[in-house]
Amino acid sequence: MHSETTATDEPAAARGAVAIITNRRGEFLLHLRDDFPAIAWPDHWSLLGGGCDPGEAPTTAIIRELDEEAGLTADSLTELFEITDHRGSGQIITFFSATWDGDETRLPLSEGVKLQFFAPEHLDILTIPPFIRDGINRYLAARPS
Repeated sequence: MHSETTATDEPAAARGAVAIITNRRGEFLLHLRDDFPAIAWPDHWSLLGGGCDPGEAPTTAIIRELDEEAGLTADSLTELFEITDHRGSGQIITFFSATWDGDETRLPLSEGVKLQFFAPEHLDILTIPPFIRDGINRYLAARPS
């Protein structure tokens, strides 16, 4: 029997990658995004990262983005989980964790306004995209106490 229906290829969802980078004090490295209306989540504190290039794996993308945005090579890069940015770009974002114990003010920031470490108890007062806040909370909930 021959079927008259044909499968249509839907475009793959856009993908991105971000890194939850902590230092030895358990603080989170956050990135204050530029205040440009054309970008996703302008003037929000976020994690370093960005979109995957066509055909690029999230692991490759996060290594590239950390280097491009901040000249940063993080230690112990580990893939965690995925979250979709339903209220912003619609991208499927792969979250990674890593550690880095340097002075964030000395990093060569190429995008955004600034980088700063924040203690977990200070994150509630910051303007953070909802999917990033969800990812950080998920990370904190899974972290051994």
